[in-house]
Amino acid sequence: MGTPKVSIGFAVYNGESYLAQAIESILNQTFTDFELIISDNASTDRTAELCKRYAAQDARIRYYRNATNIGGANNENLTFRLAQGEYFRWAAHDDVCAPELLARCVAILDASPQIVLCSTAIIKIDEKGNQLGILSRNKSVDPEPHVRLREMASMDHWCEESYGLIRTAILRKTALQRNYTDSDRTLLAELSLYGMFYQVPETLFYKRIHPTMSTFVYPKWRARMAWFNPTFNLAENITCPHWLQFFHYLGTIKAAPLTVFERLRCYQYVLGRWLCLEGHGRSMISDLVLAGVRLPRFLYKHMRNALHHAQPSVLSN
Repeated sequence: MGTPKVSIGFAVYNGESYLAQAIESILNQTFTDFELIISDNASTDRTAELCKRYAAQDARIRYYRNATNIGGANNENLTFRLAQGEYFRWAAHDDVCAPELLARCVAILDASPQIVLCSTAIIKIDEKGNQLGILSRNKSVDPEPHVRLREMASMDHWCEESYGLIRTAILRKTALQRNYTDSDRTLLAELSLYGMFYQVPETLFYKRIHPTMSTFVYPKWRARMAWFNPTFNLAENITCPHWLQFFHYLGTIKAAPLTVFERLRCYQYVLGRWLCLEGHGRSMISDLVLAGVRLPRFLYKHMRNALHHAQPSVLSN
């Protein structure tokens, strides 16, 4: 087939309920020069069967299956690392794309090199496909990077731009998603430091809202860490997601191609408004308090495990 223009990363885990509609909406795109990379995260339902059936019917599909569940973000990152196209887009098993979505976004990126991500307005649908409303925010369009950073780091959006079409060369410069809650927001903020976003005004993407979404299954911020790490135990594990995000922001600002003035403005935002005025500093304190509460149990568990594994070698001596 040669190198495709677009790569679509389709990470899925137990997605049989909506899988067929999602895949078919991609295969029915009017823009056809793409590859669909499906990474099955060790699903236990009929996901593998359905994916293999579609892969046998369409040469644009590459199907992979992980031996074990490697976590949601790791699986999404894996689909990108397998990508070959000039542009890249993540797709979910429960969402639907209008036939013109790729064509409209490709045209924008081809014509405007300063745009790093192109998305469309969104129609929210429920589990039965009924329309719930429209999302059209049009963020990160300012020419100044620190303004774009502030807009994407803000908590006033759902990170819906994550399903936009992205320049692969730019995405490769980022840290992708890391294993903490809300790292998709940090990734979008990092991308915004490399260039502007653009939103096609037409509603060409259908975002499904349903009870089995990860944000509904794990409504609590720290409990949602289980989506990133399947072995996570909220009662025992120590985690500081807000600290991880804070240092991630600082690292992305340091690595981005910014002028000295813009870099300082970005640091000023994170160390001032984000940390203090937007309340993330309080959340970081909460991380430390909860970590302190769980530390004795965490140390006891690991000391007990260490002694248990050491006993055979002691007896053999």
